[in-house]
Amino acid sequence: MRRVALTSSLPPSVRLRQLVDRESTGALALSAALPFLFLHERFQPEYGLELGSTTVDLRLSDAAVVLVLAAALVVASRRGIERLRPGRAVWIPGVLLLLWLAFQVVRPASTDDALFDDHVVTYLKLVEYALLVAAVPLLVRRAQDLTILLGGLVLWSAVATAVGVVQFAGVDVFDAANAGWRQPSFVGFHDLAGLSALALSLVVAGILATRRHTPAGALFGVAVVAGVVGLILAGSVTAAAGLALGAFVAFLAGRGRFRPTGRRVLALVAIVAVVGAGVTAIRSDTLNDFLQFVGLREDEQSLGVESYSQRTVLAYIGLRIFQDEPIVGVGWQRSSRPDVFEPYLADAQARFPDVDPLAFPAEGREWGVQNLYVQMLADAGAIGLLLVLALGVGGTMLAWRTAGYAPNPWAAGAGLAMLCALATIAGTWASLGIVAGIPLQAATSLVLGLAVAGAAAAEEHIAG
Repeated sequence: MRRVALTSSLPPSVRLRQLVDRESTGALALSAALPFLFLHERFQPEYGLELGSTTVDLRLSDAAVVLVLAAALVVASRRGIERLRPGRAVWIPGVLLLLWLAFQVVRPASTDDALFDDHVVTYLKLVEYALLVAAVPLLVRRAQDLTILLGGLVLWSAVATAVGVVQFAGVDVFDAANAGWRQPSFVGFHDLAGLSALALSLVVAGILATRRHTPAGALFGVAVVAGVVGLILAGSVTAAAGLALGAFVAFLAGRGRFRPTGRRVLALVAIVAVVGAGVTAIRSDTLNDFLQFVGLREDEQSLGVESYSQRTVLAYIGLRIFQDEPIVGVGWQRSSRPDVFEPYLADAQARFPDVDPLAFPAEGREWGVQNLYVQMLADAGAIGLLLVLALGVGGTMLAWRTAGYAPNPWAAGAGLAMLCALATIAGTWASLGIVAGIPLQAATSLVLGLAVAGAAAAEEHIAG
């Protein structure tokens, strides 16, 4: 069967028999891993491995990662790792970040912590999922490979969204929330937002570059429904804000090459507006409470812990921790430890007197900072945050390069999708702390890996 390089065009309506051949094994392994990577740990069987005073829980998602890494090693042994070289903008800050966090794990303040063993395991889980970034460009080399992976993502996103719709209607499956509210599907609220962002990013690219210039274009309609409805059901305000930013960045990157018409721009604005309105509606009570909290709406009696006011309190405590340890922070995941946050509780309670007392952290209520960027400041200092931002900027640069210099419009459309996905996922992390080995980290690693794969294709075309 004729091989098709990633530098060649492949129509989105390609038949399955044209899509899969003996060279597709790596992409098929990556696609087969998706259902396990995007499945909450509560719904996976686990095996507890005793290591010292802690237990390492091994799940199907870990086996899936091992499968993908093994396939990548096989490909690397056969064809080399030259394709990784164009990803220097990701590799340099990424490796430095992992090394800096390793220092945070083993520094004296961390080794003296009673949860040191647990923190080591969490760090190793972070590294495990980070290795997916390198596996993706080794396995995704051709147009077929990209179609297989992105097609698999869209289809699994559709399954997750369908489960979320069933939960929204009141069917109690996979630990559903109350009927009529935001739903976790089988992945979790923020993880559903990350998975939906991958599907919706293809929609953004399809609008700007037309369906025939985007991967998995035959699934465009499925991606529209899965991405829009899934992102609304996830109810992440920061993800919706990230989508708006991502759509704008993708427009800037693609307007010169694809020259989208006014009609297409309006369609793009409509998609963003629908998601924004849907998320606002599904989180209306929470947003109303927050507007009262910041003084933009008349106060009414509120009972219980309100999400965004609590996040504001936790972010305040995280910033106070950072203020006292601005360069190196307090150590990996130590911002949630009582001996670290308790010195700031009195000031936080005085600053936010109207917030429910249960919203404040305490012994037995170690809420954490619940914002990746603020927690990175608290745990790893300004150096840690700068490395995280450098990693995001590096991935954005590679995706932008793919959109502008990919060998054909079809591959450039994938670059636009990655730009939108990066921004949406970055926004989602603003509502979640440093949690390793979850579907949202898998989504982040896949997008960064695809950005490297796209940059490799662009560089091969320029060099050729």
